[in-house]
Amino acid sequence: MKARKRPSSSLRRKQLSLIDPNQLEFGIIWQLYEYPFRLRAGDVIRFNDRLCYVVRVNDCAAVVIMNRPVRVFKTRFDKPVRFQPSPAMFRISPASEVPILNRKAK
Repeated sequence: MKARKRPSSSLRRKQLSLIDPNQLEFGIIWQLYEYPFRLRAGDVIRFNDRLCYVVRVNDCAAVVIMNRPVRVFKTRFDKPVRFQPSPAMFRISPASEVPILNRKAK
């Protein structure tokens, strides 16, 4: 049996190169100069008249958390109890047309 030889360093360098020198004009077309989504992580938005916080954004969804209202009720012994539920997490489109409250206008 023969052991496989590693390709020469010049051949390895050509394999790792992702840019074809004959098609440099296409590199200009595919470069994105601005952020592709409307929402960004850390944005504070208004959704259903409630304040929400954008946790992360990827190409298919923006993960948003929204605080739930405090629940106030009385026990059987007439003691008032306040209960703060955990925030609701949901996903919306990263290109949603929701008002962004904490970003400065250009």
